[in-house]
Order: sequence, then C-alpha cells, then structure tokens
Amino acid sequence: ERIGPNKEAAQQRLREVLKARTEERYIEKDPAARLALGELCAWYLELPEAKAKDSYRRDKEMIGHLKRILGEATKIKDLTPGRVESYQQKRLAEESPRHPGQSIRPATVNKEVACLKTIFNRAVRHKRLLHNPIGIVKKLSENNVRMQILTQEEFETLLAACPLYIRPIVEIAYFMGLRRAEIINLTWPEVDLQKGFIRLAPERTKTDQKRVIPIHPKVAESIKKLPRGLHTDRVFLLNGVSFDEFRNAFKKACQDAGIQDFTFHDLRHCALNNLRLAGNDYFKIMALSGHKTMACFRRYNLVTEAELAAIKWTPEREKTSPVATNMDTKQKGAASKSTQPLEIIGRGAWI
Repeated sequence: ERIGPNKEAAQQRLREVLKARTEERYIEKDPAARLALGELCAWYLELPEAKAKDSYRRDKEMIGHLKRILGEATKIKDLTPGRVESYQQKRLAEESPRHPGQSIRPATVNKEVACLKTIFNRAVRHKRLLHNPIGIVKKLSENNVRMQILTQEEFETLLAACPLYIRPIVEIAYFMGLRRAEIINLTWPEVDLQKGFIRLAPERTKTDQKRVIPIHPKVAESIKKLPRGLHTDRVFLLNGVSFDEFRNAFKKACQDAGIQDFTFHDLRHCALNNLRLAGNDYFKIMALSGHKTMACFRRYNLVTEAELAAIKWTPEREKTSPVATNMDTKQKGAASKSTQPLEIIGRGAWI
C-alpha cells in the first residue's frame, strides 16, 4: 500500500493495520492513496448540493487555481498541511487580475483553501475519504475591513450618475443594507408594500434564516414606479428582461461621481452605519442585516472622529479644602458622640 511522502506516515499506517488485524477487523486501504485531486474535484462539482450553491461559478474558478498549483494528478495522500501552506504563499505572490499592480489578497487565498477543505469534508461524508488531511491549516490574517462611508451629498451625486435601471437597486443597498444577490433576485411576492416589508425566505439569505426588512420610504416610492414584467416576477428588469450583472454600470457611475475605491458592497456598510447613528439598537439592526454575531456586525460600523469629538464625560465632583474637610469630620464626630445615649451595664458605661 502506498502511504504518503515520508516514513512517519507509513509507520502510523502500519500501527493502524496491526491494530485492525489484532481486533479481527477488515483492513481497508486508504482511498486517499489512490484518489487524485483532479478526480475528486470533478466528483465534487457534479454533486447536486454543490451545483445548487450560489457560489458554484466562483467554486469552479477557485478549483482551477487549486489544480493549477497543487497539481491535478497529485494524490490526496500527498496533500499535507505544509504543502497547502506553500500554496498560500505562492498565491499571495501572484498578481491580482482584478487589481492590476496588486498581489492576490489573503481573503482570496483563504476562500480557496476553505473551498478545498469543503471538498475534503464532503468526500469524508460520502465515504470517499477517511479524513480531511488539511483540517489543521490555519487561515491567513486578513486586514479587509473597509471604511468607505458616503456622506448624504456623495450618495446623491452617485445616485444621479447611475443609469435609471439600477437606481432603485442602489437605493435599497444604501438605505436598507441588503446584499447584492438579495436585491437583484428580488421578486414581487417578497415585497409587501402595504405593510412596508420585504420578506426573504431562508433559501434567499446567506445565513439560511428567514428575514424581514422594513422598507425605507424613498425605496417604497421607487418600487411603486417600477413596471411589472409579463413573463417574470422579478422586480428589477432591463428592457422587460431580468438581469444579474451591473458591475460595470456601477463602476462607471462611481467614476462619473468622482468617488474612488468604492464597491457596491460598501453601500451595505453605509446603511448599517447610518442606522446606528439614527439611534437604533444593535439587535434591531442585526435582525435587519442578517448578522449572526456581533463580531461580524462590528466590521460594518465606522466610528468617526466627529462622533468621538462629541463623546460624553462623567462630570467631576466639586473639590473642597482638605482642612475644612477634616474639621467637618471632627465636628460631626463630636456631635454624634454627644447625642448618643448612655446605658449603664454593670460597672461600665457603654454607648
């Protein structure tokens, strides 16, 4: 049986075989010694649960990078944590196709390694592997907290620069903080204009939890003006047809408005930060945004210098003279002694 790249792996496998033989159990060969990375990835991409993911296209792209660097013919048994850590460093040294002149970001590499872990975990669940060989690989440190918050004037300038068909989409992101996929796939049955709510089913949210989002008055006005499609229940249409991509149109609008280094997802940051400044408590905002943990929610809030300048301090106590304080204490003590009743007990007098 072919076992891993070193002697320690073979010795560990020998101990497992000897133990199984002593216990009179069936000795099964490790499938990781015969299964190649390319074969396992192809199997994963054909799974119904993998095809049903919203990120299926992105998964295929990440798997392409994994096979390119790790080797499509590499056996799973040879994919040690050290080899995956080398993959992380190689990817960090490559140039980003979306950001010319910049290297691949740690967040991108973490998503690729997480994709590989998901493939292995799914293979374990389907009995194609005995265990996940890279489960102990740690994530790279990410410094991806964005602090891009638009003022009201900047938002109005951006909105005016947007094409008419994406203006309601931009308004929902800025005022209500919905995610891009939640907005673009919005359907009329999910919009309750009478009661003023958008209701998303669990399968329509990132956290797989039902969510109810109150509709901002300006958004309600924009939605009421939208035409209904004849053969679709999607809310947002272009020439009567639903669409899924508007990245270039939004990017051009940012350029025309003179706003640099701003993404569509930054509008969600604006919405949650504005809701906090309006005085809403965190529990209501998290229910609206769909955040499960406070750690994730904190990343969307920017405390500005203007807020810090308006911070409130505890008022100081009035200072008194130490001599006067001591005299007051002595006088109060003397007065208290003089007013205390005396009780004769035996030979002594006790207060």
